[in-house]
Amino acid sequence: MTLLRCIILLQLTTPLALGQVAGSSKPASLPNQPEALVRSLYTEVVARHPLGISIGGDMKVFAPYLSKALLHRIDLADACLDDWYRQNPDPNSKPPGLEDGLFTGADLRAEPHAYRIERVQTSKDGSIRVYVKLTHNEPGESPWTWRVAAILVREDGHFVVDDVIYLKDSPQDVEYDLSEYLSQGCDGARWVGYGDPRNDPKEQR
Repeated sequence: MTLLRCIILLQLTTPLALGQVAGSSKPASLPNQPEALVRSLYTEVVARHPLGISIGGDMKVFAPYLSKALLHRIDLADACLDDWYRQNPDPNSKPPGLEDGLFTGADLRAEPHAYRIERVQTSKDGSIRVYVKLTHNEPGESPWTWRVAAILVREDGHFVVDDVIYLKDSPQDVEYDLSEYLSQGCDGARWVGYGDPRNDPKEQR
């Protein structure tokens, strides 16, 4: 068993189960205005670069920002990942989503170095979209930017993030959302595979 897999399995079996986190109330210390809440969230994202469905063991930090529905979807995705391990005992196999950022996107998008809130928009259904511009800097290269939109809803009297849309920034990109990403390859808590790779939104970028 590789060290990487041991670390991931430790994250999956930590006593801080997602189901437990989902029932906790939002701490009063978090901002309750949409823009301020998203600013606080992405400050943590840029500082920590959370990776994978288990977001690097930082769920205790990020869970208070998230809705109960989104936490449940992450919980199912985590169980599905656990099922992937049962079906793929080869320690050299690479689990899906290992290097993705839930709040930012796949590949290099998982490690933004800066962010900026661009605008806030209220939707007809009462939810609020907060558009975020993210930047990745590589030494000797021009900064690379992309955008996401955090979807906020009210829950128990507080704003929480209910989804994140990975926006289309170029003609070859495909716009998709976090909820869709979490269910890819899964039937509930069971790993069934992507089947046709074209059904994996990340492969369409």
